[in-house]
Amino acid sequence: MISLDIFADPVCPWCLIGKVELDRALESRPAHPFRIAWHPFRLNADMPPEGMDRIEFLHMKLGDRAEQASRAVAQRAAMLGLVLKPSPREPDTTDAHRLMHWAGLEGAQTRVMSGLLRAHWQEARDIGDRTELVGIARAAGMDAALTGRLLNSNADRAEVQAREIHARKRGITSVPTFIVADRHVVAGAQPASLWQQVIDELLNHPDA
Repeated sequence: MISLDIFADPVCPWCLIGKVELDRALESRPAHPFRIAWHPFRLNADMPPEGMDRIEFLHMKLGDRAEQASRAVAQRAAMLGLVLKPSPREPDTTDAHRLMHWAGLEGAQTRVMSGLLRAHWQEARDIGDRTELVGIARAAGMDAALTGRLLNSNADRAEVQAREIHARKRGITSVPTFIVADRHVVAGAQPASLWQQVIDELLNHPDA
């Protein structure tokens, strides 16, 4: 197997688009060699714990470019058949990344990330709300009661933050960022065709 490390934040629209593109490539290549692991990277590390109104946040962050950026995301999503209905709240994703950390211990990361992305971008749910996170964990096959207790503690908060700091020290500055075999960096939401080419190359030349 070949490692595919993905640095992502569920509030990043390009992470949703990038995951859909990757998923389609993987579905078309069921013999792909990837062992996928998701890693924390908060897009908005200074977001207050209670989050912010999404429109207010976008205008604060992007200014006059906010509407143009939103249109670009909507157009790319529409090309994939995705209908976006984002949450009106821009959340702090620290707890979401803690949930992803625990999901990694149970082999449920991809299911949980799918749930987080769907909740935030297509179901207008607040993934900064711990009740919502417990529901996402339950739907992914995790122990809901245990997840709730962990979320209501500080369990692994420092671990997740340390992993994010380590990622930034490695030079990762944006999401999604994909690292293939701990060597090759693929940045951004790439089309399924690119991933199909990568997979075909790996399968045909496994020692490259």
